[in-house]
Amino acid sequence: MNPSRTRPQTSLTVRNLPAGVKQRLRARAAAHGRSLEAEARHILSAASEESAPGGADERVRWDRIRARFARLGGIALELPPRAPGREPPSF
Repeated sequence: MNPSRTRPQTSLTVRNLPAGVKQRLRARAAAHGRSLEAEARHILSAASEESAPGGADERVRWDRIRARFARLGGIALELPPRAPGREPPSF
């Protein structure tokens, strides 16, 4: 089953795009063997997945942070025992 037939497609118009951006996008599309529109769809899809919570960008950032501090080793923290909370105020 073709997914494009089961749900409506969304259209997006980008106005006032600088000529240099359009030229670079067209060159990038040609390098990837895609149309200008297909390249824009690819870039928007990738950007939306990376910026989503738990997305690829967040995982890469976490991996880079972990790699930077891994050589230092872990830390064993002594946590104090929890004490009972104080009595709530009576009004």
